[in-house]
Amino acid sequence: MQKVVIDTNVIVSALIQKNYPFLIINELFLEGKVIVCISEELMREYFEVLSRPKFARFPDFANGAKSVLAEIGSKAELFDPEIKLDIISDQDDNMILELADESEADFIITGNTNDFTMSAYKNTKIVTPREYWEYYKPE
Repeated sequence: MQKVVIDTNVIVSALIQKNYPFLIINELFLEGKVIVCISEELMREYFEVLSRPKFARFPDFANGAKSVLAEIGSKAELFDPEIKLDIISDQDDNMILELADESEADFIITGNTNDFTMSAYKNTKIVTPREYWEYYKPE
């Protein structure tokens, strides 16, 4: 089964509109077709970002966030990255690479193409939600 690291921006997008991130979370992760890899640091970021007041303007965002975070907490595979990287200029994004390295993830799924400018890190492909859905999703 594919292992994926999902960047926080993908979860935010999944809660706001019914597009590729929504499909990845609802049709692949929640149905057990992929393994989502997390670290305690990434979980903290998920909670911090998803609780920001600016998202309250979106209908049912808070309830959806609670539900998705609960599912991630119970179904995702937890890793404790040993290495510290300094590859991406946005320091917070290095934890995504560290997690991918530790978990040997197949994919990093991110909408952040400004910071994730490379197409891969070691054996992990770095793709947008659309690329993942159209070319790599498990059947």
